[in-house]
Amino acid sequence: MTSILEDVVKESLKTVVDPEIGINIVDLGLIYDINIQDENVSVNMTLTSPACPIGPVIQAQVNQTIKKLPWVKEVKVNLVWSPRWDPKVMASEDARLELGIY
Repeated sequence: MTSILEDVVKESLKTVVDPEIGINIVDLGLIYDINIQDENVSVNMTLTSPACPIGPVIQAQVNQTIKKLPWVKEVKVNLVWSPRWDPKVMASEDARLELGIY
């Protein structure tokens, strides 16, 4: 059941787009881990750069997007820097092609 709920969270996070790159954060590979305990969701994520000026905006969007799920009570978004994001971890072939990474 948890795996199904993780997939639901991941699908909802595909609506959060990095405004500088124009690709959703899931396909970019920014979501490292989704942990669900009862009605609480914790997400470990990163940004494309530690100096990303819109990091707080993306984090807030992640929080708001998950909270919209009817079964979620609490959300915690953890920003992590290890491992560092690398374009090779992008989850979508289309995203890699769009950025010119083959």
